[in-house]
Amino acid sequence: MKPANTEQLHDQASGLDMRPETGILSALLAGQRVAIDCVEPAIDSIGKAAGIAAATISSGNRLAFAAAGSSGLMAMADALELPGTFGINKSQIVILMAGGAASLSSLEGGPEDREDLAVDDFNNSGLGKGDCLLAVSASGSTPYVLAMARLALINDVTVIGIANNPQAPLLQMADETILVATPAELIAGSTRLGAASAQKVALNMLSTLMAVKLGHIYNGYMVNLRADNEKLRQRALRMVAEIAECDNKTASLLLEKSKGSVKLAILLASGVSDLKQAEKYLDRAGQNLRTALAEHGRTNPSH
Repeated sequence: MKPANTEQLHDQASGLDMRPETGILSALLAGQRVAIDCVEPAIDSIGKAAGIAAATISSGNRLAFAAAGSSGLMAMADALELPGTFGINKSQIVILMAGGAASLSSLEGGPEDREDLAVDDFNNSGLGKGDCLLAVSASGSTPYVLAMARLALINDVTVIGIANNPQAPLLQMADETILVATPAELIAGSTRLGAASAQKVALNMLSTLMAVKLGHIYNGYMVNLRADNEKLRQRALRMVAEIAECDNKTASLLLEKSKGSVKLAILLASGVSDLKQAEKYLDRAGQNLRTALAEHGRTNPSH
């Protein structure tokens, strides 16, 4: 039986350990570039998945990430940043990683084979109809992830499968699939290299497009961020000042009035009479700042 792409020996790996340091590093970098290029054929699939994820969040349901090992670290990194970066409610993000929190201090391989752990984790998650599961596995055959996907489907949870091997079982069962067909790793089977890099890019693209669809991006600004430290508070202030074309003092006052909401502060700066009215504009616009501004009469797309 032919091994999966992620387990095959790379055709440039012969004598790798005898090369000079610069030669080894150059080969590793080349492998990363090739892996990231493999994301491009999946753009349409990523777009469809982002639409599903956005619809899930906008309806008040939950987006879950299920994975193991290196794939789990990539999924966790993306999931953990969604509340702070895009203001997604923490209660709407679920992380299901083989081995749980203990994996953060010791990333052992055993838990990824444990279907019973997947059953326990899924049952404890409370996922159900209307929710969405992003199942990530380089091989597409990780027992923990496959069991999680099967349980999700049984419970009317939409499953988006992300894998690096064509014909992967995960891709055959998922509702929507993202194949990032990376080649053999320079270090055979070490999917923390090319496969994981490609997964990270795909996940970042998916979640960022999701945020765009949710109306949380205005031009290049993350206007729904949660400003919970000084760096982000200064970023929020700059966004309000630049988008609303007001000075920093005004932006600061409006952010205080809007309880830190960049979107509401911008609407107030644009002339909306009060906070309650600004909230109505945003609600009618489905939280899309550009749509809310247009309704208020601010239609210039360059601002």
